[in-house]
Amino acid sequence: MTIQEVFGTDKPIIGMLHLRGYDREETMRIAREEIEMMIRCGVDAVLVENYFGDTLDVIDALKMLKADYSDQVVYGVNVLGDFEMSCELAHRYGAKFMQVDSVCGHLNPNRDEAYGKMIAEVRAKYPVFVLGGVRFKYQPVLSGRSLEEDLAIGMTRCDAIVVTGAGTGMDTDIEKISAFRGIMGDFPLIVGAGMTPESAPAQLAIADGGIVGSCFKYDGQAHNPMEEARVRAFMHAAHPAQQD
Repeated sequence: MTIQEVFGTDKPIIGMLHLRGYDREETMRIAREEIEMMIRCGVDAVLVENYFGDTLDVIDALKMLKADYSDQVVYGVNVLGDFEMSCELAHRYGAKFMQVDSVCGHLNPNRDEAYGKMIAEVRAKYPVFVLGGVRFKYQPVLSGRSLEEDLAIGMTRCDAIVVTGAGTGMDTDIEKISAFRGIMGDFPLIVGAGMTPESAPAQLAIADGGIVGSCFKYDGQAHNPMEEARVRAFMHAAHPAQQD
């Protein structure tokens, strides 16, 4: 499937649902508020991730999205560090995509072959659109291969490559985005961290979409509440033609 077929747009903005909350009840209350806020503001998709919550929180959020919002927004899932679980939950709860922090480059060669085989087997079982990181934030580079080699392998293991800077909320250098694009050609490329209203136009001129979390939050910090004014300001910068 193409980016357009999955997200309904050629340059999707994917909003992170970090599952913040002191207990499950509060986490789901906040999740509902944030889902509805992102829908109101025109965010193209919601990505459920256990950044603060656990796998049970992810499941509860996916159940909510399937039951109450499946006709309003595209949604996906990232159970951190668990490719198979992410694919299985996406399949079970009607998510159109999943994300994994690294599809290639982060493992020693003697472990990478088995990892690639696992990805192929899981994808054959659960045909979900996969966003896969290469040289992703916080991930080591242990493959012993060049960026060109890791990207070539990565493109066989996912449907879109995700590029980031050094950390959550930190800018992804335009030079790095351009380098990935130069190697990848027209293979889908998503900016996975640090996109802001100021950087979005230039980054989206090269990339095929963005994953946004911290920028939607008060003071640009992932642990803070989401603010509607920040979401609207971002979407106006990213998709000005779609805004009032």
